[in-house]
Amino acid sequence: MAGKLTTRSAGSFAKRKGRYLDGDGLFLRVLDPGHRVYWVYRFRLNGKDRETSVGAYPAMSLADARAKHKRLVADVAAKIDPVAHKHATKTGKFIVALDGAIMSPLDVNGHTAGSGAPPTFGQCADQYVATKEGEWRSAKHRTQWRSALMTYAEPIWSKPVDQVTTNDVLAVLAPIWNRVPATASRIRARIEVVLTSAKVKGWIDRSQYNPAVWKGWLDGSGLSKPKTPDEDDHHPAMPYANLPEFMAKLSASDNRAARALEFTVLTAARSGETLGMTWDEVSFDKALWTIPGSRMKKGRLHTVPLCDAALAILSAQEAERALNPRINNPHVFPGARPRQRLSHTSLAVLLRKLGVLETVHGFRTSFRTWCSEVEHVEFEVAELCLSHQIGGAVSRSYNRTTMLDRRRPVMSAWADYVTGKTTDNVIPLRAARS
Repeated sequence: MAGKLTTRSAGSFAKRKGRYLDGDGLFLRVLDPGHRVYWVYRFRLNGKDRETSVGAYPAMSLADARAKHKRLVADVAAKIDPVAHKHATKTGKFIVALDGAIMSPLDVNGHTAGSGAPPTFGQCADQYVATKEGEWRSAKHRTQWRSALMTYAEPIWSKPVDQVTTNDVLAVLAPIWNRVPATASRIRARIEVVLTSAKVKGWIDRSQYNPAVWKGWLDGSGLSKPKTPDEDDHHPAMPYANLPEFMAKLSASDNRAARALEFTVLTAARSGETLGMTWDEVSFDKALWTIPGSRMKKGRLHTVPLCDAALAILSAQEAERALNPRINNPHVFPGARPRQRLSHTSLAVLLRKLGVLETVHGFRTSFRTWCSEVEHVEFEVAELCLSHQIGGAVSRSYNRTTMLDRRRPVMSAWADYVTGKTTDNVIPLRAARS
């Protein structure tokens, strides 16, 4: 489909209320600019005009919206009602009109109830995402999980799930296995779990071997072993020796993104933890930042000892907030729109402007390497500074200390290093802004 919209025009339209056609029933609907913007698909089925949501903008890009729209058009052509199917995935049952008939739902144990036709691989993928999305904290991850699978596994998306064969899986993987091995490996794993889920629910004969399993099956197909991640596959990290000079440049950038990035480096935090930070998580008296488990990667509460430099940044942010009392934004690093946080894109753009090729996440690697090579920090302390789990479940059940008192001097020493207080020939950070 040659759509009418472009990435640029979609961004412009998203700023004003209305409905904007891309083509063949796919629209960008703007209910509340900046907040409630969706891709929608309008179609006609059984003599009735219907509409279904395709995804939220901008979490779902124009390309991803078109890919999903393509599948929805095919479903409608096959007399499958996308609205009924969406309801089915939310309730955990397949109740989808197919050629005028209703497909049999699943019983409470997940097995087939009656002799309804097996769902397609795409329908099983949708149901799997619907049942797992509560465990995935990131909306972006939920969207990417499905859209990537839908894009690369398109040849099997509309195929009955019990008819997906090893040759079908190989046809999906072979074109991308050597070109983008990391992506290919993820797609294979996702196909495997969707087929396993379908087998558990009774749509696939339980004696049938999963055609997407690697070990003992696809590893004998002729595909080379998946690439073992090495240093080059991880987030590019700036050598810690370059941090003082970089932080001096960063301090000279007078904008919120620079302050957020400074704070992220000083605390060795993940960018999402910094950008989602709210004022109720901060204790100036105790010099602590308490991140709730709901915002942490592993779902566990994490306390971060705040060094003087980090506290200075927070004080400056608080002073700026006091100058704008009408702006009731709970985020420490607010975005341009009301009650919105600063975006990840703003940090990436800032790095490019500063000529930095490394990623924001890579600064955590810089910190960890510095801990080992410069300060010789104990392993357990360094790992807890990064909120990493230590040991197995049993050992963690007995050792529940956060080592806060031992982490505090480490973070202070790190701040002194990156701000130039313990290095030579670098420009120190300027004083906190009033």
